[in-house]
Amino acid sequence: MRALLQHQVSERTQSLPDATALVWKDMRMTYGELEETSNRLASLLVDAGCEPGERVGLMMPKRPMAIVGMLGALKAGAIYVPLDPSDPGQRLARTLAAADCRWILAAGRGGWALQEALNHAQLARAPLVGWLDEERASAPALGALFELADLAAFAPRQPAVAKPSEVAHILFTSGSTGIPKGVMVTHEGIGQFLRWANSYFGISGQDRISQHAPLRFDISTFDIFGALWAGAEVHLVPPELNLLPHKLAALIRDSRLTQWFSVPAVLNLLAKFDAVREHDFPELRRMLFAGEVLPTPTLIYLMQRLPHVRFTNLYGPTETTISSSYHTIENIPGERDAIPIGVACDGEELRVLDEKLQPVPDGETGDLYIGGAGLAAGYWRDPDKTRKAFLVDPADPTGSSRIYRTGDLARREADGLHYYCGRADTQVKSRGYRIELGEIEAALNTLPELLESAVVAVPSVGFEGTTVCCAYVPAPGAEPTLEQLRTELAQRVPAFMLPASWQRYERLPRNPNGKVDRPLLAETFRADNTRGAADAHIGSRRDHDSISTTG
Repeated sequence: MRALLQHQVSERTQSLPDATALVWKDMRMTYGELEETSNRLASLLVDAGCEPGERVGLMMPKRPMAIVGMLGALKAGAIYVPLDPSDPGQRLARTLAAADCRWILAAGRGGWALQEALNHAQLARAPLVGWLDEERASAPALGALFELADLAAFAPRQPAVAKPSEVAHILFTSGSTGIPKGVMVTHEGIGQFLRWANSYFGISGQDRISQHAPLRFDISTFDIFGALWAGAEVHLVPPELNLLPHKLAALIRDSRLTQWFSVPAVLNLLAKFDAVREHDFPELRRMLFAGEVLPTPTLIYLMQRLPHVRFTNLYGPTETTISSSYHTIENIPGERDAIPIGVACDGEELRVLDEKLQPVPDGETGDLYIGGAGLAAGYWRDPDKTRKAFLVDPADPTGSSRIYRTGDLARREADGLHYYCGRADTQVKSRGYRIELGEIEAALNTLPELLESAVVAVPSVGFEGTTVCCAYVPAPGAEPTLEQLRTELAQRVPAFMLPASWQRYERLPRNPNGKVDRPLLAETFRADNTRGAADAHIGSRRDHDSISTTG
């Protein structure tokens, strides 16, 4: 069996006990401190009765102790479940009920979030809570089984666990039924990606790597364990900087980061507010992005200002572990060029198939499936949903391999590069035409006047059946008119695909993972249609709570 995540970190610690592992604002934790504290936590959990395979919820802000919690849970043979204290109490309650965490580690505002969630939750059993915060006075009345000070009584050695779980963590994502679905991600799948990524990007102990994403977002796994496996520094990015692009740029600059990884929304803000100087971030060598499409104008802006930086687009759903494909952009693209999702990472396989699960010819759009070592074990306690998403590989005569139905559309060109073409479930019918909303977004992403955009469809009160709607943010210094946008988009897509309703935003609404909140946009457009707004109107919004005005 390949090494487990925690074993690789422990091995690195032996040679680098005094090197910095974690950085949070002015606080630093060495590899030796991280190892010792997580070992004590693991010993405490095992002594208290934590069994291999049990779930340990992490209801903690993104701080060094949250990383200690991850490693402590893994060293106890358990599965950790990141929980976001900023989530609404009722959603946290649903996640807690679905995860069935016997143990919860809480700290900071996570204690109050947990208390609220427990008020809403209907649990089969009350969880056992550990309070991992030096501020005892800030803890709500949780009836904690143990506190941070109790760790000192336990041995700083990793406990011997006979059968550690093959699942490293369960990441809960939105479910169509309103109940979060848990993706079971394995040590093997994470390890496969980390070995490839650390080699491809040349990550070493000299690196200083950003940890920007929320801990429940899969790309955070690469930030944390990719860096720790290599003996690098992990710089935990304060969430409050997400809406402060100049301070975010200052953090990259002042921390002398060598690698940045985030969703494109963050890069859009850096471009929108012109927060990046010419030849900025002299020690930054890599900028990675994943999660959604990066608009081409933003990439051009960054590549022009940072000619010394290597830019890589990564693609992959949570169900296929961090990322399954990559594309490093070698030259500044043209304004109309789409950015490929590239080729499969080592151990992965991308397939563009038709409805009969047969390969489609190069250049044609089909459904994207992924196979290989990165596939998750399935959905937590949901075998029916697992069977529908993780299919038996029709190309494997033994029937022992699986492929994952991503729900995305893609095409493979003759040069082997793959392009994302939108979601399979975003095909709509409007005015008698079948329209792929992803194709419209891909075209909008090439308009130099736009920083970012999103296309949704809502039921129409007219003959069309469905109204195609576009929410957009202008590029810095640009104030395009509706006529200008229509004219330029009409050069890229047929007339029947042009959005009938448009809204200008200062920033697009985001969900907790940093992706565009399309359901909220659709709800906003639907409300406008209900009020009888004209199909061809253009409004203005400062944010998603503003009131629309026509113009």
